[in-house]
Amino acid sequence: MIELTQLDLSADAAAQRVVKDETVSVAFAAQAGELMSLEGPNRYASGDAIITGATGERWVVSRERFDAKYRPAQGALSHGEAGDYRNLPVVVLAKRMDAPFTLLRSAGGDRLTGAAGDWVMQYAPGDYGVVKAERFAKVYRQAD
Repeated sequence: MIELTQLDLSADAAAQRVVKDETVSVAFAAQAGELMSLEGPNRYASGDAIITGATGERWVVSRERFDAKYRPAQGALSHGEAGDYRNLPVVVLAKRMDAPFTLLRSAGGDRLTGAAGDWVMQYAPGDYGVVKAERFAKVYRQAD
């Protein structure tokens, strides 16, 4: 298994610029805890967003990141209430991996794993994720 460290997809010719297009169901954590996603443990704090994607996968987004990247899908929902949200169309970097791999979500963060064919995502410097190949094909598109 490849351990990815000091990853910078902006300098990788094999990386692609992609945008996610998805409506998700969101609940907000009442207390700290841990959710086991397909890629590994996701620890969360009170107030963080616990997200269920359109394809059924679940993951956690810190409240700070959630507030910056998601908006209510329907006008009647106030930001911060449980319900359906759409991600803002933000370009991120992605690279398809040809071998099993592991990486830290952030410095000192949760360890995530991916299989051959899965995608490593770089949302910002030092901010990473893993997306299973099937999910990537359904919710990501090439950026213009």
